[in-house]
Amino acid sequence: RFDRQVIISLPDIVGREAILKVHTRKIKLGKDVDLKPIARQTPGFSGADLANLANEAALLAARLNKDVVSFEEFEKSIERVIAGPERKTRVLNEKEKRITAFHESGHALVALITPETDPVHKVSIIPRGAHALGYTMQLPIEDRYTMGKGELMARMTVMMGGRVAEEIVFHEITTGAQNDIESATEM
Repeated sequence: RFDRQVIISLPDIVGREAILKVHTRKIKLGKDVDLKPIARQTPGFSGADLANLANEAALLAARLNKDVVSFEEFEKSIERVIAGPERKTRVLNEKEKRITAFHESGHALVALITPETDPVHKVSIIPRGAHALGYTMQLPIEDRYTMGKGELMARMTVMMGGRVAEEIVFHEITTGAQNDIESATEM
């Protein structure tokens, strides 16, 4: 018996747009929906992720009793797929909110002043997923397949921005920086 391995790469921006067209063909889209910007905002998404995105957007519009799915539902669904669902039951005390706000501001500010980083798209201190108390979302302008040393160092610099902000403002760091250190170490 011979086994064959078939490798399927993640789709590029053109592929993501085509996949979104397939998964939205039975969904009534609002006039403000253009699939190109949605494809641009979803680098690294697989076909299954894109199907999930279209489904999440349709479910959100249905929950809001809308007749069509607008761009806003797609944006909210992208966040849900990337960072997980909002954790409305996870209530942060004022100190944790403040620490999280400064932490995420640190990431955003460092991203804004560091060359060779992707533009900041959104900053949030709304808890999402299993662990995130907040996040800073950066989206690339175009698909990239390689990364130079400068880009790699810039990404790690942005990851440390949250930890440094905590240290500057509060004179200590929290366990919130753990994921940033793990991600930088993985790079």
